[in-house]
Amino acid sequence: MTIGTQDILIKHNARWLMDIAADAMLIADADGRILLANPAAERLFGYTRDEFTGLTVEDLIPRSLRASHGDKRAAYATQPNSRTMGAELEIVGLRRDGGEFAADVSLSPLEKGQVLATVYDITRRKQAEQALAAAQEFAESIVDTMQEPLVVLDADERVVSANQVFYQVFQLTEEETLGQVFFELHQRQWDIPALRQMLDEVLPQERRGKAFELQHEFPGIGSRTVLIDARVIEGKSDQPNLTLLTFLNITERKRLEAEQARMIHELESANEELKNFAYVVSHDLKAPLRAIGSLADWIAADQQDRLDEEGQEHLRLLIQRVRRMDGLIDGVLRYSRIGRIHEVAVAVDLNELLHEVIDSLAPPAHITVMVASGLPAIRAEKTAIQQVLQNLIANAIRYLDKPQGRIEIDCIDQGQSWRFSVADNGPGIEARHFERIFQLFQTLNPRDRVESTGVGLAIVKKIVEQCGGQVWVESTPGQGSTFFFTLSKNSQ
Repeated sequence: MTIGTQDILIKHNARWLMDIAADAMLIADADGRILLANPAAERLFGYTRDEFTGLTVEDLIPRSLRASHGDKRAAYATQPNSRTMGAELEIVGLRRDGGEFAADVSLSPLEKGQVLATVYDITRRKQAEQALAAAQEFAESIVDTMQEPLVVLDADERVVSANQVFYQVFQLTEEETLGQVFFELHQRQWDIPALRQMLDEVLPQERRGKAFELQHEFPGIGSRTVLIDARVIEGKSDQPNLTLLTFLNITERKRLEAEQARMIHELESANEELKNFAYVVSHDLKAPLRAIGSLADWIAADQQDRLDEEGQEHLRLLIQRVRRMDGLIDGVLRYSRIGRIHEVAVAVDLNELLHEVIDSLAPPAHITVMVASGLPAIRAEKTAIQQVLQNLIANAIRYLDKPQGRIEIDCIDQGQSWRFSVADNGPGIEARHFERIFQLFQTLNPRDRVESTGVGLAIVKKIVEQCGGQVWVESTPGQGSTFFFTLSKNSQ
């Protein structure tokens, strides 16, 4: 075989290898003119084999990038080993239809300055890289917007990531933090046996450690109470797991908890004092009060003939005020017991209970009390509900000023609760007094004209609110008043 025949055979074999290659291949001369292109290159760039032979390499590059590509090709051509060594370039390719794509080009030198260029379309790879970069940027932005400091540790407990809040709160820089062993940060202030045990022993087993509360004097920021939460971030099978630590500053919460505990203690002490006070009132005040009342009754009965009209009036006022004082003490005692003494909740038939209450109050003949039919049976503390109804009805009876008084009692089902009402045609109440009348010891009329302790409505309000309900009044002066209260069905 002659040398010429051998060259022809080599070229034929090279042409055949290019034709069957899956990757796009081009052969260009030293001036960049394309001499040969394989079918894969035709499919990639959109030119026929004949059309390729009239093109240069620059024709396959976007016009705006040809200068930079020319610089790369010139730099490769001037390299001392460019005739024996290949090169790798990343370019932007231009298809015949004007479409652009990212490509890796592998250059292999041939004889007479010719170059074999193998072109790989890396569009999908570039898209994946961009998507990954965008996802990473998005994840980092989420981390940086978190209000709690956090760090990520590798298997050697070195810090691989931290958010900006961590640096700001603990007054550290990235240089002082990244790559450092977590337990050596902040003058080894995290080197705590219990925290080490959680990370080294508990976390590998449970994948999430129990929250660790740390009270510490941090350099530069003072004493802080921090709640540390640890969990494992599981990677792919070929990647090691990471540990995420988050830090929640609970200093203010702990202060508020301590303040709350102090206030609860003070409240308990005040309640205890109230119970003692109620005991003193019950035993030490009522006894001499009863003695005064008994003495006044004796004087009124035994000395009636010796007292003139003025003396008898003074004695009547004395007896009246002694009895008022006795009623006031009873009211205070009842008010103080609300919420401290509980009965067992039972089924209460309001039809029967109201009948008992009205009978016990014995309304005067000129007052008619009307009760709606079919009132519900509720589950509640019977005595408490009895006190509410008794005080509201007694209040209406006490203040009725019409020749024919009327009191109407009704109930409406509101779905989740019952709404009760006690309406009268009495003198009514001005709107400016709506809140005042539910306060302890508040009355709207002089006590010598209308006997009242000012405790009844305060008892109603306290009982209803402790049952989870509300109480209010609607009234028009001269036309009467309606007192409403609600009881939740869920609390029964």
